[in-house]
Amino acid sequence: MAHYALIMLVAGMGIPVLAALNAALGQFLGSPSSAAAILFLVAFVIGLTAMLITGPAPVLLAGSAPKHLFLGGCLVAFYVLSITYIAPHFGVGNAVFFVLVGQLISAAIIDHFGLFGAHSTPLSLTRGAGLGLMALGVWVTQQA
Repeated sequence: MAHYALIMLVAGMGIPVLAALNAALGQFLGSPSSAAAILFLVAFVIGLTAMLITGPAPVLLAGSAPKHLFLGGCLVAFYVLSITYIAPHFGVGNAVFFVLVGQLISAAIIDHFGLFGAHSTPLSLTRGAGLGLMALGVWVTQQA
């Protein structure tokens, strides 16, 4: 389990880096949407390469998957487009602060109700207090 935590820690560390790099690319190009498209092109090539290395057979099943499962692509596009546009105006730290608070809220809801096949973990008073403390901690990091 420790290796899962480490991988997710590194992934989490990458989110502000992604925001700063793509925001800078958007500023350089004069087009946040162009920067987002380039990011998705690079990500597509990496994802395609990983799929080809691990075996492409499961992609054939995608057509029979429930259509709502593809909304994740819409959400990642919304995130990348919004962070690329907003970070240069609002600051990477401020933008990621609200992203993190939003993640805490949606993760608690998903876990509480076991949405999308997630393991159900009821929102207890203790867990709610912990989430509140985490949100407070993220807020404190943004204070001057």
